[in-house]
Amino acid sequence: MVMDFSRFESPVLLRGDAVTAYRDPAVWYEDGVFHLYFTLVETLADGWPYLQLGEVTSRDLRSFSPVRRLTVRDRSLNYSSPGCVLRVGDERVLCFQSYCREHGEKYGNERSRLYVMRSRDLVAWGEPELLRVKGDGVAESAMGRMIDPYLLSAGGRHYCFFKQNGVSCSVSDDLRHWEYLGHVEGGENVCIVRDGDGWLMVHSPANGIGFKRSADLVTWEDEGRTLLGASDWPWAQGRLTAGFVLDLRGCPEVGKALLFFHGTGPEDERVVFDTQACIGLAWSDDLREWSWAGKEARR
Repeated sequence: MVMDFSRFESPVLLRGDAVTAYRDPAVWYEDGVFHLYFTLVETLADGWPYLQLGEVTSRDLRSFSPVRRLTVRDRSLNYSSPGCVLRVGDERVLCFQSYCREHGEKYGNERSRLYVMRSRDLVAWGEPELLRVKGDGVAESAMGRMIDPYLLSAGGRHYCFFKQNGVSCSVSDDLRHWEYLGHVEGGENVCIVRDGDGWLMVHSPANGIGFKRSADLVTWEDEGRTLLGASDWPWAQGRLTAGFVLDLRGCPEVGKALLFFHGTGPEDERVVFDTQACIGLAWSDDLREWSWAGKEARR
């Protein structure tokens, strides 16, 4: 059965509240099932927010399984911000970050690093493995603060894009030993997909979802940004960010490129950083013009 996008009544897939936030979506599609990974932020009775990797599954992106927590609840780790799932042989490799806030910091401190977990069935995951994206010779303590990884395979090699000094990039032949290539200007939550003969980078500037294009994964040209329908969405008027594109235009039962993101509002995200955030959905036929539930009604 082909997905009927006209049946979506709201852009919101998961809705946050005063104690829960859903942030940083990343989605894997396999055997007709969407695996939606995200940062689950929960403020507990002790008053502290805790970050974990969360997952829900769905066949239609309108009804979802209960939230499954994939990592420990520990403020000194705060595993979060899933970047993507990469299939390598029989394994699925999920990349993510630590966002360490053990001393009450509002944002992740200088110990924040990049990790992967591995699975053969998308159910049982191995322990987090540190990604030494600066190279084996660089001590963990000297790697610097790094967040928001994204893994990509191209030309027989694996690339890791991540947030440090703009958008940094490292390359590996085995996902274990890395060579740092350098960095370019860009925002957070990078996602990169094939677009014709080139590549589309989706990233997060201060507000909105930004786009860049490249022919070689090295030189990138800016193509502006979008706020989608945020002017009509109180839940995203504080910030709209963390875009993730899953290109299923070639999949007969979907037939669209899907853009997942999170929005916070109506207050500025810096005020309600650990609450309220909702995960939303838009879709496209060409990776340039985006639609969402209710867009046509506003014209």
